[in-house]
Amino acid sequence: MSVSEDSVRDMLAANLKRARSERGLSISELSRRSKIGKATLSQLESGAGNPTIETVFSLSRVLEVPISDLLDAAPTSGLTVVRAEQQEVLSGEGVDLRRLQRIESGDTVFEVFDQQVRGGRKQESLGHVGTEHTIVQAGRLQVQVEGQEVELGPGDYVGFDAALPHSYAAPDAAVRSVLLLQYRADQRLHLADATPAGAHEAKD
Repeated sequence: MSVSEDSVRDMLAANLKRARSERGLSISELSRRSKIGKATLSQLESGAGNPTIETVFSLSRVLEVPISDLLDAAPTSGLTVVRAEQQEVLSGEGVDLRRLQRIESGDTVFEVFDQQVRGGRKQESLGHVGTEHTIVQAGRLQVQVEGQEVELGPGDYVGFDAALPHSYAAPDAAVRSVLLLQYRADQRLHLADATPAGAHEAKD
């Protein structure tokens, strides 16, 4: 897939630097808190890195911002059509995510993802801000939240506090699902209103 100026890599580069500056964190401190190497963070901020699900969710957790504040899924109005094949894939150890849309309604923000859990694989998360909702479309999905495990089939739903440690696993064939991340509007960093990067950036 071709990488445009609106690619995940480019959007993360700009928003990560702004979010870090807004939080007053140096690269060294962000590295310490997120367990992501300084060199990797520098590459991400320069647009040269290769972000993974683990990286983006770890940054979301440490910076306490929704995923969309890092990936900049701008809201749209009117008819919105998003073609799955045109969206970049954000991959992790066991999951491939395609970001489809951000929906804002009153004090609530939803991020909508097409989520595929690869067969025989598991994706773990230490937790991040928001509430997580998953609806299985095809396959059998094992979900574990802070030690409690459930298995879901097509049409089944699970929701939980995303701050809790959790994991998804597809013990057999690949699983197709819809992932919705829900936030309160006051949990957002509102990067559009932030001071431009570099104006008062915390130094390494």
